[in-house]
Amino acid sequence: MITIVDYGMGNLRSVQKAFEKVGAEAQICTNPEEIAKASKLILPGVGAFRDAIQALKDQNLVEPILEHANSGKPFLGICLGLQLLFDVSYEDGEYEGLGIIPGKVVRFQDQPGLKIPHMGWNQIDATRPHPLLAGIPEHEHFYFVHSYYVAPDNDDDVAAWTDYGCRFASMVARDNLVACQFHPEKSQNAGLKLLQNFAAF
Repeated sequence: MITIVDYGMGNLRSVQKAFEKVGAEAQICTNPEEIAKASKLILPGVGAFRDAIQALKDQNLVEPILEHANSGKPFLGICLGLQLLFDVSYEDGEYEGLGIIPGKVVRFQDQPGLKIPHMGWNQIDATRPHPLLAGIPEHEHFYFVHSYYVAPDNDDDVAAWTDYGCRFASMVARDNLVACQFHPEKSQNAGLKLLQNFAAF
């Protein structure tokens, strides 16, 4: 069973419906004990980092998320769910993240002609083959909505780069853990293929 963590931030139903489209069953869950039993876990999210990390703490979800990430079982972070995996975010202050992937979350720099947030379709350039990108053409476009991006300490953790005023990590991967800055559930056929690949991961 694919379990989607519900901590009150993000359109979880759209993620669930995207899995249904590719023939995979996914449940939305708020219960720490149920999340601890998940065979595959998804951490989605839309909104402010500070509010999200506090919500995870308030709902006692940090421990089961960390245990799953370290268990070897498949784990997928989406958008804010990617950013939460890092050590620290500088969104409206300085806030400690889950510390699963070394690095930080920083804001796009203001540049002439560059709109922030980064919103809309942009291409990803994979650094290496990955099971979640199987069957997806090179330089495929995915849908983004974000003002902050992750800066991993180690380039080996980066599975794909994207350019938007600078080159940023749009997808990270380490062992069982994968996370993307873009929204696969909003990325039409390419996004559905990625979620189908995760269901089989």
